[in-house]
Amino acid sequence: MKSLAGPIVVRLLPVALAIAAAVAYVLTVEGDDAYAIRNTFPLLAVLGLAVLSLRIGRGRWTGSGWCWPLGTLGFAIPALGLSLYLHYGYAVDLNGMYSESVYPREVFRYLPIYTSIAGVIGFLIGWIAGRNA
Repeated sequence: MKSLAGPIVVRLLPVALAIAAAVAYVLTVEGDDAYAIRNTFPLLAVLGLAVLSLRIGRGRWTGSGWCWPLGTLGFAIPALGLSLYLHYGYAVDLNGMYSESVYPREVFRYLPIYTSIAGVIGFLIGWIAGRNA
């Protein structure tokens, strides 16, 4: 029986590098804030979904159809996009996000919940689109 570890690692490498860069950016922007670790969970969930998608597809993205790859992409777009956009806005003080706020770091308190909910909605949309493909 042929091992699936090689194809999974090769196909997962770009996703893992992108997630590592996003996690490093989140940790850099937030610094020693208590919410920094919590805000990496939706980003790591993208990596977990990518691993699961490749595992179910036996080392290929579309090995079991389009449901898992499109669901993973549907989760990644809002989870990564919303998180990185708000961190960027905080870093460059977009529209006074930092300077005009009384408690500027509180924007990150519930951000993992918002990004996870948006990611789940995106996952379901991608899953449904994958079923109809």
